[in-house]
This record gives sequence, C-alpha cells and structure tokens, in this order.
Amino acid sequence: MKIAETTSAPALLDRRRLVLGLSGAAVAVASTAASAKPERDEQTAGSAYPVTYHRTATVDGIKIFYREAGPKDAPVVLLLHGFPTSSHMFRNLIPALADKYHVIAPDYPGYGQSEMPSRATFKYTFDRFGELVGGLIDQLGVKRYAMYVMDYGAPVGWRLALKNPERITGLIVQNGNAYDEGLKEFWDPIKKYWADGSDASRQALMKLVTLETTKFQYTDGMSDVSRISPDNWVQDQALLDRPGNSEIQMDMFYDYRTNLPLYPAVQAYFRKHQPPTLIVWGKNDFIFPADGAHPYKRDLPQVEFHLVNSGHFLLEDRFDEVTPLIRDFLARKIA
Repeated sequence: MKIAETTSAPALLDRRRLVLGLSGAAVAVASTAASAKPERDEQTAGSAYPVTYHRTATVDGIKIFYREAGPKDAPVVLLLHGFPTSSHMFRNLIPALADKYHVIAPDYPGYGQSEMPSRATFKYTFDRFGELVGGLIDQLGVKRYAMYVMDYGAPVGWRLALKNPERITGLIVQNGNAYDEGLKEFWDPIKKYWADGSDASRQALMKLVTLETTKFQYTDGMSDVSRISPDNWVQDQALLDRPGNSEIQMDMFYDYRTNLPLYPAVQAYFRKHQPPTLIVWGKNDFIFPADGAHPYKRDLPQVEFHLVNSGHFLLEDRFDEVTPLIRDFLARKIA
C-alpha cells in the first residue's frame, strides 16, 4: 500500500524560497567569477581551435580589411593573396596555422572586403599596395614576419622585402613569380597591352574578368574538381562585377609590367639574405607555370621545393597535402 507524503502549504513555500535563494547565490558567484577573470582570447594564448577575427584598419585614409588569428606574441605569418580573390583564399589555412603563429591576411584595395576607392582619387598599383600592406603591419606593431606570397601577393611581398629585408624571417611561395621564365603563353595579350597601351588591347583583356575565366582559374589543372567549392568563383565574380571594378583590374594588369624590372633586385635579395624558403607550386598552373618555380633554386640553393599535382589555387584541392609541409617548414625555420 503506497502512502502519500503530504506537506503543508507554508512549509512548501519556505522550501521554494530556499531553493530560489541558493540558485540566486550561485548565479551571483558565477557572475563575479566571470567578471574577475578576463575572457580567453586566441590572440593571447594558443588554442587547438583558433578563432579568426575579421577586422578593418584605416591606412593612409583607406579602409583595409584583414583576417587575424593566433597568439599576438607568436611568430607572425603574413598571407598575401592573388588575383582575382582576397584573404578568403586563406580561410582554411589561417586556423590551421593559428595555434602556433600570429596570422595576418589583408585584402588589397578593390579586392575582398577592403575599400574600393575611385580610380580618380586612388592609383591602383603594386607600389601602392605594398605601401598600404606595410602600413597595416606597422599599425599592428609587427616587426618581423614570414610571408606567404601567391600570384599578385608575390610582387606586393617583394616590395616589402626589398624595403626592409631584415624584417623577413622566411618565405612560402605558391605560384608567385620572380623570374622572366614564369611569364609564358597566358601573358602574351597582357604583354601586348604593356607594349602599346592601347584601348583595343585593354578591352581585349576584359575576358579575364568574366565568370568563365574566374571559374577556369579554380578548376584548370586540378586533379579532383569535386574538392573545390563553387563558392570561390561565385564570390570572386560578384566582387569583380561591382561597377568600376573591371577597370581597376585593367589598371592592375597594366601595372604588372612594373614588376619585371624588380626581378633582378629581388633575385639579388635572395642571394644576399638567403631567407628560408618553401616552394609549394601547382605544377599544372597555366597562368604561372612551373617554369617560374625552378629558377628559385639558382638563387636559393637551400630552398625546399615541392611541385604539387594541382593548378593555380592549390589550397583548394591539395590543402591536406601542402598544409603539413607548411607547418613543418615553419616549425623548423621560423618558430
């Protein structure tokens, strides 16, 4: 026979008050503890699951967007993107490095989330990009750093290295040119524009900012296209299609001619300073073919050299292959 337990109403009310009082005390203690202990930030301590922060800084009056992750007191790795993309190309690599490194990845003006000033008031050149990236890292208090350079990121990075060679702790080169041998068939119509500067030659290059070409850059030469997210070319093309952006890209194609006269100085920098260098190069790249990778060995005899069965954006289909190479290199040469 089950006997029901009964409790008077006053006693039940007193019990509820006790429970609520204890709960309130617990909340108060937890709140006090939380306010006394600063929130953990992946930029002050390493983490197995680093957080990427998305920030904007004003440099010389231009708003520069950048991604940042990792402990602020760790060795710095600066990631410099290519055409037609942005720091978005490093979205997977950043957290893969940020457990041990302070990673910074800016967008150039007119690319990604950075400001796109009018061509009437802003000169779109590699010199200007180098100045703005240099200004950003100075604002962030960075004194020394390794650079990951790719495509347009190479001439931007070379300008930083030539200006302050003592600040460069190492180089990771992915399909980024420093030698005449790397400018093959793809560059012929661009060279024509360099030679004559005509509007006809400029207009002929407009096909390079179409969806067809943008998708080609991500898919050509890739061994497994199913590994590549279509978001890449959809996002890049949306930004290329902004009013006025195609003209900005034509300005950059024309200014690329200023990079070639820098090559001898860049090669002399390699020979004199011998920065620790890792090359991870998509060997099937039509834009920057492997012909441009091999000459690095002339000036950097200790270079760590890897041709990867991939195309232009190898981080998209060979991330699992190249990331261990990058981490191993940084651990031995930079940390």
